[in-house]
Amino acid sequence: MVQFLKIEEPPRTPAAVQGFALWRLGFRPFYLLASSFAAVSIALWALQFAGLLKGAYLRGPIWHAHEMLFGFTLAVVVGFLLTAGRNWSNRPTLSGAPLAALAALWLAGRVLVLTPWGWAAAIVNVAFPLAAAVALGVPFIAARNRRNYFFVGLLVLLALAQLGVHLGELGVLRLPGWAGVQLGLDGVLFIMSVMGGRVIPMFTNNGVPGARATRKPWLEKTVLGAVLALLAADVFQLGGIALALLCAFCAVAQLARWWLWQPLKTWRVPLVWVLHLAYLWIAVHLLLRSFAALGMITPSVATHALTAGAIGGLVIGMMTRTARGHTGRPLRASRADIACYVMLALAALVRVVLPMVAPALTVHAVLCAGLLWSAGFALYAIAYWPALTRPRIDGRPG
Repeated sequence: MVQFLKIEEPPRTPAAVQGFALWRLGFRPFYLLASSFAAVSIALWALQFAGLLKGAYLRGPIWHAHEMLFGFTLAVVVGFLLTAGRNWSNRPTLSGAPLAALAALWLAGRVLVLTPWGWAAAIVNVAFPLAAAVALGVPFIAARNRRNYFFVGLLVLLALAQLGVHLGELGVLRLPGWAGVQLGLDGVLFIMSVMGGRVIPMFTNNGVPGARATRKPWLEKTVLGAVLALLAADVFQLGGIALALLCAFCAVAQLARWWLWQPLKTWRVPLVWVLHLAYLWIAVHLLLRSFAALGMITPSVATHALTAGAIGGLVIGMMTRTARGHTGRPLRASRADIACYVMLALAALVRVVLPMVAPALTVHAVLCAGLLWSAGFALYAIAYWPALTRPRIDGRPG
């Protein structure tokens, strides 16, 4: 069992010293916090959903959605952006005490959501993405890294979406909290579409000899423009056949883009196929959302295709790859990594497909998918704890 959890690594260089390195770079605390939170939170929610938990962990589906989107997903996004932002701007991003303070702000938000102090929870939770936007914007502006300014804007958008959820639940706005969740989901969908287009073809060509993954500029603009159009449609609460047609168009564009990345050639390389499989769920989500807009299926199925399928898969794929790269370890999936990929993939399949084909088994689907999801992220947290808390093995900073 210990051998299974151990991450293969080359010998340490003389410059690599022992010590505690959790606060050296953004991915370290936020990957560890997010994976641990995902494991615990989903397990508790699944038990609550099934009526097996005495009392209530969360106050209903809206807060389950809030915690998975603005708690778990946003933590990973911030950790990734603070890490990648250092490379994009060639300037330092948060580390040390400021990074620890940002992580503490995120953690305070997770605790306050469980309390009756609604205004305190709103202030702290909205402050987190705004603080992250400032932390990211400072090195970008200093380096005039205009190409990535929009990430700062997206963090502000997520803060506004989260504010909408809190104000709706506090009774300040008549706007339902789900509107804020949907806006947040659209923002994350745009982030995944941008980053997927940047890294998945590159990782495919680097990791799979002869793959020849390609990108078409006109298709890239079409995909991103369609996602922004969907975001605007949700802002103005478009529905019915117009929304169904827009979602269907988005799905076709995303699928065409994904096919150009040569997904069928990646099956021998787990570190790559996990990203392709996860990205496919984006097209599935959009297609299912089209059906939901026509009243053919419940919207929850489409939502979980995005959250459990696309977000869960891309998160575990990127957390394993970037954690390996930024700690000096080989870019090769371990048995523990592959186990995480399989469990997350099965969790998405069960959560989306079973309620569609057998609605009476929805509770069983939630329990089974929750167990797989929690086990996958718990395994990541355990396996990567040493790598995330110790210095790089090659002696380099980070």
